[in-house]
Amino acid sequence: MSAAGHGQGNTAAHDHADHLNEEAHGSRKGYWAGFALSVVLTAVPFWLVMTRPLTAQATAMIIMGFAAVQMIVHMIFFLHMNRRAEGGWSMMALLFTIVVVVISLSGSLWVMYHMNENMMPAMDMSQAG
Repeated sequence: MSAAGHGQGNTAAHDHADHLNEEAHGSRKGYWAGFALSVVLTAVPFWLVMTRPLTAQATAMIIMGFAAVQMIVHMIFFLHMNRRAEGGWSMMALLFTIVVVVISLSGSLWVMYHMNENMMPAMDMSQAG
């Protein structure tokens, strides 16, 4: 094989490796898409809280849903987690993250609900001694 042929093959290999490397680290288009999604996923719950078009419980549920989706958007667009990266370990990290988020959200809601239910009734100061 000639030196020119060897060099061309090497360049093609580099181009392919660079393309895979760029894909693994993200692209400007990917970052902008992640940023746009993050802004929307932040603005909608903010609007819901400020305008109060729904009940408090419905708003809380929607905000938690948007928060979960936003975490996934961040993991995909900014942490570059997918099935191909790192031999699938990033997918295991994603599953672990989902389990931790579900446990944290449900546990927090459970604790807050029971704290609210078990609070002492407010004392009326006009009836005090």
